[in-house]
Amino acid sequence: MLEKWTLTVLKYRKSILLAWLLLIILGIFSSTKLDSHLTTSLNVPHSSSQEADQILITHFHENVEGTFTVIYQFKNATNIQISGFKAKIADAARVIPTSQIGEQKALGGTLFVNINTALSLSQASEFTEPFRKILKTSGLPGVLVTGPPAIKSDVTPVLNRDLHRGELIGILFALAILLLVLGFSFQVFTPLIFAISSISATASLVFLIAQRFLVVLYIPNIVELIGLGLAIDYSLLMVFRFRRELRQSPSNPEDAVLRTMQSAGKTVMVSGVTVAIGLATLILVPIPFIRSLGITSALVPLVSILTAITLQPIILLLLPSGGRSSLEAVAPFARAAEFIIRRPLKVLITGLLLVTALSASLFSLHITPSSLTAVPANLESQRAISMVSSKVGSGVVTPNQMIIDLGSVGLSQSPLVIAARKALTTELSKNPEALVVASGAKEPYIEATGRYLRIFIFARHSFGEPQAQKLVSELRKISLEKYGFSAQSHFYLGGAAAQGSDLLKTISHSFPWIIALALLATFLFLTRILRSVVLPLKAILLDLISLAVSYGIVVFAFGNQRVSSWLGIYHLNQIEAWALIFLFVLLFGVSMDYEVFIISRIKEAKLNGASNDDAIKEGVAQTGIVVTSAALIFIGAVSGLAFGHFAGLQEIGIGLGFGVLVDATIVRGLLLPSAMVLLGKWNWWLPAFIKGEK
Repeated sequence: MLEKWTLTVLKYRKSILLAWLLLIILGIFSSTKLDSHLTTSLNVPHSSSQEADQILITHFHENVEGTFTVIYQFKNATNIQISGFKAKIADAARVIPTSQIGEQKALGGTLFVNINTALSLSQASEFTEPFRKILKTSGLPGVLVTGPPAIKSDVTPVLNRDLHRGELIGILFALAILLLVLGFSFQVFTPLIFAISSISATASLVFLIAQRFLVVLYIPNIVELIGLGLAIDYSLLMVFRFRRELRQSPSNPEDAVLRTMQSAGKTVMVSGVTVAIGLATLILVPIPFIRSLGITSALVPLVSILTAITLQPIILLLLPSGGRSSLEAVAPFARAAEFIIRRPLKVLITGLLLVTALSASLFSLHITPSSLTAVPANLESQRAISMVSSKVGSGVVTPNQMIIDLGSVGLSQSPLVIAARKALTTELSKNPEALVVASGAKEPYIEATGRYLRIFIFARHSFGEPQAQKLVSELRKISLEKYGFSAQSHFYLGGAAAQGSDLLKTISHSFPWIIALALLATFLFLTRILRSVVLPLKAILLDLISLAVSYGIVVFAFGNQRVSSWLGIYHLNQIEAWALIFLFVLLFGVSMDYEVFIISRIKEAKLNGASNDDAIKEGVAQTGIVVTSAALIFIGAVSGLAFGHFAGLQEIGIGLGFGVLVDATIVRGLLLPSAMVLLGKWNWWLPAFIKGEK
């Protein structure tokens, strides 16, 4: 079937090349228009925090994600002067549509004012710079603007610069490796053409998805840099196989292309589907933020498969294949395989000891929903947060909001409710984590109908820190009746800390199912492809080992101040939950890629009559340079994430980089062949009922 498909592709190659050229142009256009459709929302549907946010939108006409916070530091100001500061900020805020002055507090010589809006995050972020310009000319020297819209406005250009720098580094690094392993040949450009085409087509699809669904701000960086590494890996595998096939029939390149597609082409399809299966499991997490990662990232391997079966055969046929490199020799890998075959048990034990040591820090793992502090310190929004943190507490920027539904309109002004509200406010103020508790009998504390009231609880710590999460847990245990509210009253807790708590809770419930589904789907798929039960189980076990090492290295790198300083990354005691989930499914898929590369070649040798040991030797020898080159190129591509400016992306980059390095060397280089030698004939065991035998 693949042979007929390839013949059709080669027959209509001019039309296909034109179609891909149009896709590249469309992808470039889509990339320039994507920023306005991206968000940083951590919204958790059907949670208490989401219901609180919905009440704020519907009844208070406020969107938490569209709220600005203005920070102004003053010295020895009178109450009249402070009132003048507030008036200037209110005048400047008129440039923002639907803006309303929210909570205003002066603490420790610092004034902070919340500007509430009904705008979405993307809409509000567009007014960040106009708002700042007016404030700068209003006679408030050093005034700073932060909050979700300002943060998005500040970080978007930094993310774009990180992306362009990462792409440049990845392409240059890949080009160097390709020249090293392929020699000076036009086919050095084949993987780069493949990658550009795949990324462009994926960008177009992401743009279309963003029109209807939430797409997170980090997606372009993740899709393009990981797509760069993955696409080049797939293309490189096919180029290597094509060059070997071409040496057997140099006068018939079309026949060499057909044989390449039947072997390496099929391997790429299996690998791509395996990666997509892992990434697609994220769709099951009932959090739009996580789902957007799964949907858009799963497109990367799927589009790469499309590129592999349409564009790659044409490029292989059109670009000359000269320039063989000395590094293409298989002898070093063959000798390594012979050593492993002679001492499989010692090699296996040594490899297991190494990965155990590297994963030891995994037991010190602590997670957080996100962090306001892991943002470039030079941004105005981050300088504002740092100022508040040093003077008052970073929780001021993201207050908890207790929204109380009294059950009927007009009750907010009743004496019983007023007394109950004051009693509750007094009690909340006694919590050591509560910096300020604010409530009142008019806007912004009461909405127009008088049915809903709210109380602001400003924490001392940022919403991602344990103290802030503990406060959320304590607030949610409060009984309103204890303070005099009627039995029909109930409350919802909103704000970033509550949202983060709901995020962690939902992830903790979903993650085990994601792991189970990814493992089961991969096992069933590989069992059918490899015609073995043992090989998929071994592959999954090796993947889990690579993941344990990756997690351990991430915890160690970010938790150790000396190491984090040396690497130029943030020093963090907690790892972002979404980054760990995404790292799991992506590294699981990429690691399985290398497994499929090697096992497919071993199986091919076995089907050609080789013994178990000889098949292992041939498979390792023939794929060693491919896996090594692919791993190095992938590491170069994700370095753009590792050395960017955002903690979550750094965590993914470091985890992927070191995870792939360990996987390609210790796990696939030592553990895989030694385990297969020890398993012997059991490698290819398949129960009779699966074979269809009676």
